[in-house]
Amino acid sequence: MTQPGAYGQRLGHFLRLTETPPALVTRSLRGTELAVTETRNDRPVRGLSGSFAAEDAFLVSLKLQDYPDCELWDDGKCIMKADVHAGTTYLYDLKRDPRYVIDKPFHSLHFYIPRSALDSISEQCHAPRIDELDCRVGLGHDDETIRHIGASLRKGLRRPDEANQLFIDHMMLGLTAHVAQTYGGLAPRSEPARGGLAPWQVKRACERLESDLGGKLSLQKIAAELDLSVSHFSRAFRVSVGLPPHQWLLHQRVKAAKQLMTVRDLPLTEIAISAGFANQSHFTRVFSSIVGASPAAWRRETLGASRAGA
Repeated sequence: MTQPGAYGQRLGHFLRLTETPPALVTRSLRGTELAVTETRNDRPVRGLSGSFAAEDAFLVSLKLQDYPDCELWDDGKCIMKADVHAGTTYLYDLKRDPRYVIDKPFHSLHFYIPRSALDSISEQCHAPRIDELDCRVGLGHDDETIRHIGASLRKGLRRPDEANQLFIDHMMLGLTAHVAQTYGGLAPRSEPARGGLAPWQVKRACERLESDLGGKLSLQKIAAELDLSVSHFSRAFRVSVGLPPHQWLLHQRVKAAKQLMTVRDLPLTEIAISAGFANQSHFTRVFSSIVGASPAAWRRETLGASRAGA
């Protein structure tokens, strides 16, 4: 039986947490699991972290608070002590049993990337296989891209019911490609710029997305139906439609909500659920960001204008 990857509950045990930390998982690269886990302990009990069974995978860790004088272990030995700073990214090779002494409060995001995900990225980019990532012990990276992706995914970790699967797939796919290029030396072979989807592909993709306004469909499933890789589909969809799939889906939810508000006298809570939002609060945030007014204000103005013109 395959052991689960270094995320969620297993990562919580490694860091000696008493509760399972929140995690988001995607299988956007041919069924390979990618995940992000948020770990925090404001009152840790002093001791050495746990140990992972050797695995051909990597953890990319974004530190969310300072951790001074951190005692780092690698391959069963104490290697060094180093100050860890908030906002810094570290990479860990899980074949080498990375560990550290837990003796201060910590707060981090950990992105789990198995070797098979890097191989899939290389294959999709028509590039040579990545040998290793830059996992030098104690070396921190000032990585703005990972900070941005981390901030976006933290919203999903706080409100998992509002994070549609397309969004998680999109962000984790982008992170894996960035890690492969920045820390693995991925150099895609130059090839002619690809255009968008064929008209029939756009029609089918949009129909599939509209059939599931709740966003449970994965990028992998839609791309597979068009016989495309996930990365090619995401890029080509954006070229053809002007938005990545997850953002296009949000606009379709708003469009459906507008139709419901103009033709039926329904409570906003029911409209939110009918249009694929997690709840009324989620509906209000997304609608306001796209339309520039709250659903209630938009409905008052729209219905008022229609009555005045009657």
